Amino acid sequence: MGVEIELAKDPELWDGIVKSSPHGTIFHLWDWLKIVEGYTGMKLYPLMGYKGSTPIGVYPFFGKKVKFAKTLFSPPPKALLLYLGPVIANYETLKQSKKVSHFYSFQKQVDEYVFSELNANYVRVRSAPRLECRPLIWCGYDVKPLYTYMIRLEKNPEMVWKKFNRKTRVNIEKTKREGVTIEMGDYDDLDYLRNALYGRFEEQGYRPTEDYYREYLNDLMERFYPDNMKIFVAKLNGERVGGLVTLHYRRWAGLWIGIPKTKLAGVYPNDLAQWEAIKWACQEGYEYYELMDSGENPRLVDYKSNFNPEPVPWYSAVKYSSPIFGIAEKISRVIRMKG
Repeated sequence: MGVEIELAKDPELWDGIVKSSPHGTIFHLWDWLKIVEGYTGMKLYPLMGYKGSTPIGVYPFFGKKVKFAKTLFSPPPKALLLYLGPVIANYETLKQSKKVSHFYSFQKQVDEYVFSELNANYVRVRSAPRLECRPLIWCGYDVKPLYTYMIRLEKNPEMVWKKFNRKTRVNIEKTKREGVTIEMGDYDDLDYLRNALYGRFEEQGYRPTEDYYREYLNDLMERFYPDNMKIFVAKLNGERVGGLVTLHYRRWAGLWIGIPKTKLAGVYPNDLAQWEAIKWACQEGYEYYELMDSGENPRLVDYKSNFNPEPVPWYSAVKYSSPIFGIAEKISRVIRMKG
């Protein structure tokens, strides 16, 4: 029996499949995807695969017309999403042979749909951690490995603490002695972290508008806070000096955005906020805490390695409808870099 692809219309069925798989993340949830669609202005194509009447997976794409090409992304750019990609239903209950065959069959039919029905010229997929990449390779994608960082949590936070780099533990203790405290934040604290993110973009040469991400983050907070989102804000003498936003879903919690630069010498408020977030996740019974990353920036890798995480692969995969579009996209990229 072959796989059929349809546009999903049932949010509850969609979220049920996301929940059934270890590769289903908070970013795959229907409400998150619809908020992304509204913010980015890109059209959401929520693809669902069936074998007969049985759903076997979901695959969210966001489409955009760029000059003479139709592009599809999973996830879309500039949406603060590291990864998205396919979710195979009930993945953990399948035998290894079924895991591979389900994914491969699903991927082949998804490709047929996006290149024939949706007329895509360029497709970029960034898969969730630990989802293998062979079906993407077999379907003709150019696949690049990337690495995020997972901390396996213990019920006793002190067991996690002992595995941190000694210098990091010293920095955290010194920061506490200097009077830095960590509080659970609110909308104003989220906007403080958003402004820090805005400042970082400016340093990198971008010129975002001053309300960049404000509406988007507020909509996400309204929907997912506090059940799936927490804000840890660092304060010294009542003033904000750092912090971060974490997300949590099923067995997983993780750093999402934050960690603004600080000008305080010898004080490490973000390290302390990170520790308090990890400690909270341990106490709440989560199995993993993720320091979300791509592994492409050595400076960030060095910093995150101090928390003794495990590097976990995920994949960026690209495919074109024809070699001509691949050549054109590479030329365009070179022109943008030189400009």
